[in-house]
Amino acid sequence: MRTSKYIILGCLLAVGMTSCKKWLDVNTDPSSPNNASAAIQNRLPWIEHFYQYTSGVSNYRAAAQAGVFYSTNGTSGVQLSTTWTSHTGNTTSYQTWFVEVASNLNDLYNTAQKQNAYHYMAAADVFHALGFMQMLDLYGEMPYTQAISQNPSPAYDDGKTIYNGCMAKLNEAISLFNKPQDASVPSLASGDLWNAGSVDKWIKLCWGLKARYMLKLSKKSDLYNADSILYCLSKGPQSITDNTVGPGFNNSTVTDYLIGDPVVTNGNFDYAAYGSTQRLSKYYCDMLTNMRGSGVIDPRMTKIVPASMANVKLDAGGRVASYTWQRAIGVDVFGAAARLLKGGATSITSVTYATKNTPIAYKITNTTDRTNFINDQTTYGRTFTVSNDTVTVTYKAGSYYINSTNYILAGDTAYVNLRSSAIATSGIPAQGPSDVSWYQSAAAFNAGVVASTGSFQVRPVSDQEILTYHEMCFIKAEVYMRKGDAANAYAAYTAGIQAHMDMMQAKLTSWQAAGYTATNPDMAPMKASDISAYMTSAAVSQGDITMSDIMLQKYLAMGCSIENWNDMRRFNFSAGNIGSFGVVYPGINRGPLFAGTAAYTGTTLADPRYWPRRWSLPTTIELRYNLNNATALNAHVSDQNIWSMPVWWDCATDAEYSGYLK
Repeated sequence: MRTSKYIILGCLLAVGMTSCKKWLDVNTDPSSPNNASAAIQNRLPWIEHFYQYTSGVSNYRAAAQAGVFYSTNGTSGVQLSTTWTSHTGNTTSYQTWFVEVASNLNDLYNTAQKQNAYHYMAAADVFHALGFMQMLDLYGEMPYTQAISQNPSPAYDDGKTIYNGCMAKLNEAISLFNKPQDASVPSLASGDLWNAGSVDKWIKLCWGLKARYMLKLSKKSDLYNADSILYCLSKGPQSITDNTVGPGFNNSTVTDYLIGDPVVTNGNFDYAAYGSTQRLSKYYCDMLTNMRGSGVIDPRMTKIVPASMANVKLDAGGRVASYTWQRAIGVDVFGAAARLLKGGATSITSVTYATKNTPIAYKITNTTDRTNFINDQTTYGRTFTVSNDTVTVTYKAGSYYINSTNYILAGDTAYVNLRSSAIATSGIPAQGPSDVSWYQSAAAFNAGVVASTGSFQVRPVSDQEILTYHEMCFIKAEVYMRKGDAANAYAAYTAGIQAHMDMMQAKLTSWQAAGYTATNPDMAPMKASDISAYMTSAAVSQGDITMSDIMLQKYLAMGCSIENWNDMRRFNFSAGNIGSFGVVYPGINRGPLFAGTAAYTGTTLADPRYWPRRWSLPTTIELRYNLNNATALNAHVSDQNIWSMPVWWDCATDAEYSGYLK
């Protein structure tokens, strides 16, 4: 593993000259910097940004494993979301962490230490903990104690060593943040993109991360400590104003030197909504329309589930005169999965815009399928003709349709993808920064026909949630539930739901003020009355709370987050064998398109190796250049079923963990 220690410095200069945010306008060195001379207040915002990038890909791919997303991406997405097959598309999280973030941490810390800039030293510690804990979550074992050194072939450390090291860094960070800095030292505010220099918010972030990480130990009876977690929570975020988020912007066309994606946008957007291959799953969407089997529509649904324009009529000038919104349906992966079984795991197809009336002839030899297809065209009011077993449908100008003669694909317009537009990605210069809806083509934009309104968490201008009050509430609810204190668990559960609503409402209100709702109604605030009605509805437990109630609301709120996969591993997915909590994630299982028997060798729900437990190490980096060190610790790193091997915190004992490594 060779860390490119100085590569980010070129980005500091190149992007600083281009200017895409106030940090990039003013925080440039007066002379060419090197690793020792780069100003700490210049380095920190870029570390924050690039951490969002590595976190974004981890969040997206882990959420796909946890059933939030469906993807047709053949590099990794479909394997994670649908077929559960092993693959080699697992390098980006590792690469962006080590090349763009970790390689800068020692230099930030050491330079800050020479200046007694304690708050920058503390920030370096926080990113150390954030990134290496994420590497543990994903890969299990990793070069750690020798990782950011001059050693080109660093030794591997086990999960326990990484975990304890990260916790020690957070403890030091808390101590350093509590030290006053001299006025002559660069203030934290001069280089902090996340919290605008609020030391109080950074300290609460540290305590909140400690609570999150201590919760990972819930399987370990000798290490899990409920009261310690509650103590950390008492010092962590206490309201949504304490949230730590990475802001997303849409005001620059500058792209990343390593990957080529926009540098100012939300890191989750860069993976979940940059292209047209990602959609929400039916499993996730059902929670917004039928939580607890209630049939209640969640007020967050229209803010999270994207929509496209349908039934469009154009005026004489070719602009939209009338339309309806078609809300996306989720892709069924875990259930009957009828659509995917007919067409294949990657067959969901993206739309094309009809610039003129466009006839497509479908040859349908199956009588039942042909009858159903004709009925669908009648329902949607489309013009069609039938000749023997051929149905010809005319898609009117202004319509979105699937440009294929395969009738199985024709209904895929219902699976509205998550795509949003940034000025760096849309290819439509006239679209401008205040319209982040996706238009399939310049012609569609000129007509005003929206292909996707996008989704709350993954727009380019969305905040990337690093640590939030609603997560803290749900952690508190789980901890109290484990203690047998249902009353306090219930109070924390409802507080978590309300906190997520409040966070969304605050962001939606700011989007409305910024003018985004002129073209995208899904970016407008929810009705307060709808929120109140939901909180008293059957979708929310009104007192008889279960662990599943808590974790499903947390799952819904966290969405595009690695923490959903972490939680599922702690509860063994739908095995129902953790304590007396029963099945916590009902419906999560291998779907009909499962093809991963080589990677997931367990044969029953209770077998740990039935489930996705980690990722394989990057083949092109660690398994090619550092294999000897990797196998010295874990003899099975190259085995295909490494994907189902539990990481350290996912084991009840050190002996269990060691048994997997031998």
